[in-house]
Amino acid sequence: MFLVFFMAAVLWVLGLIMGVSRNARLSTVGAVFGVVLLLQLVLPDGHPLREATGQSPALWLMLAGAFVLALIYGQGLKALRQRANKKEPEMPEKTGTFSETELDRYARHIVLRELGGVGQKRLKQAKALVIGAGGLGSPALQYLAAAGVGTIGIIDDDEVENANLQRQVIHRDADIGVPKVFSAKQAMEAQNPNVVVHPYHRRLTDEIATDLFGDYDLILDGTDNFETRYLVNKTAVETGKPLISGALSQWEGQLSLFEPAKGAPCYQCIFPEAPAAGLAPSCSEAGVVGPLPGVVGAMMAVEAVKVITGAGMPLRGEMLIYDALYGESRKITLSKRADCPTCGSIAG
Repeated sequence: MFLVFFMAAVLWVLGLIMGVSRNARLSTVGAVFGVVLLLQLVLPDGHPLREATGQSPALWLMLAGAFVLALIYGQGLKALRQRANKKEPEMPEKTGTFSETELDRYARHIVLRELGGVGQKRLKQAKALVIGAGGLGSPALQYLAAAGVGTIGIIDDDEVENANLQRQVIHRDADIGVPKVFSAKQAMEAQNPNVVVHPYHRRLTDEIATDLFGDYDLILDGTDNFETRYLVNKTAVETGKPLISGALSQWEGQLSLFEPAKGAPCYQCIFPEAPAAGLAPSCSEAGVVGPLPGVVGAMMAVEAVKVITGAGMPLRGEMLIYDALYGESRKITLSKRADCPTCGSIAG
């Protein structure tokens, strides 16, 4: 058996010295192993040639099977790489091709017919801004980073508190007292070092909102107060950015995509005014079941992936309502209001 491997090595080195192509050298070595396997199968037990080449065909069959599997894996990986790096004619390349690590990491995306290499490249080139790193922001941020969204901004002025950890899973016990944006950034970069995270440890205000939104392609609103929600909506409409908005209360969550530029209503079309005090209590007042923000926040991340890549049917002009207590979900159609003070003048 050693003699066979020695012969194969000699042939490979000679071919390399003579400048023979890799495929030709592989074919020559394969022919040697093929002859040996044939001798093992046709010669009787005890034959000198069979004794000299390993005595049994079982080992050679196992080696042949391992070689075929390795060849198939290599070809499959090459096909994935070519598919991922395929250039999209209408989309200028901004961030280059994928590394081997990224190809392996995003392989489950790349094999999806609705995403593929082109969709994954769109995710890598996208810039998403998440307002709030709390209950909804935590899972949304984690899944956007894991999915490979290239640039992710986080704005939040809060620090991690012990009471947050029942549902805000991006933060840990050791992060108590740390600004949420920095805790989230650390967790996201630990999850996926290929993404760029921009933390903004401040409150979103009218003075900075327009410039901040201008740096991003897509906005996700996970805030828990109406003042900020109306500001986010107004700025998203003014800057023409699609807005994915989620909300929670006790056992129920809802989300929608607001994009008046494409004929959908804005947030203020559906909620013209903030409810009176006490009618819409916050999570700290009314309570919220721990896993619910994870469900709705993950749904927001899915909607972001769809909007960025063009896959499927985003919740544009629809609201998805999820009732965790009874395990039910339903969708309702939303209509744009012509008299909406925020988007009424926008033709969609």
